[in-house]
Amino acid sequence: MRKLDGKVAVITGGATGIGYAAAKRFLDEGAFVFIFGRRQDALDTALASLGPSARAIKGSVSNEADLDRLYAVVKAERGTLDIVFANAGAGSPLPLGAITPEHIDETFDTNVKGTIFTVQKALPLMGPGGSIILTGSSAGTTGAPGFTAYSASKAAVRNLARTWAEDLKGTGIRVNVLSPGATATELAKEALGEEGQAVFASMTPLQRMADPAEIGAVAAFLASSDSSFMTASEVAVDGGLAQL
Repeated sequence: MRKLDGKVAVITGGATGIGYAAAKRFLDEGAFVFIFGRRQDALDTALASLGPSARAIKGSVSNEADLDRLYAVVKAERGTLDIVFANAGAGSPLPLGAITPEHIDETFDTNVKGTIFTVQKALPLMGPGGSIILTGSSAGTTGAPGFTAYSASKAAVRNLARTWAEDLKGTGIRVNVLSPGATATELAKEALGEEGQAVFASMTPLQRMADPAEIGAVAAFLASSDSSFMTASEVAVDGGLAQL
């Protein structure tokens, strides 16, 4: 029996990068997966690869109406929901002295507000045994020069899991944070190039960037009963970056 047989999962930011890798792993483990993202072309490409046990829905986590539509489809088509991987995130560099209100709003609308409402709106469909996974970041622990808004937003995500573990007492629903370090996603490759990736790789004790599949594997662990006595925890999958 596979670890996620019969489970229903929602993955935000599921069309590319870590979200897509997690979707592939969840499907391999037997889940039915709804991927949610803003770009229809990326969703279509992902769905063509993921196959018939996946469903793609277009929308933004910063738009409550889009989230309502997502969960209405989940309820109509599957009835219940076992796993929420609140993975959608945004972040761009602006050094202290150049930060704007618009930059703060954009980052926090996705990473904090979006995470809060992704989870809150999912709860009516979830029950005992449910698993909520939030995507944090090594930057939420160490900070990252020029990434004030992003680092602060990811520190907030870490605290959401601690708070929600208290709020969810008695429900049988667990909530944990998965915090990657530098990961070789499509976006990272485009933004950093080979030289930039080499710099990030050199910052970790393992001397390389993560493959998205390595992060997806840990997401599957947190989604499954293998992590059944874990809640309010943070699992760092960062090559040691934030641990030393």
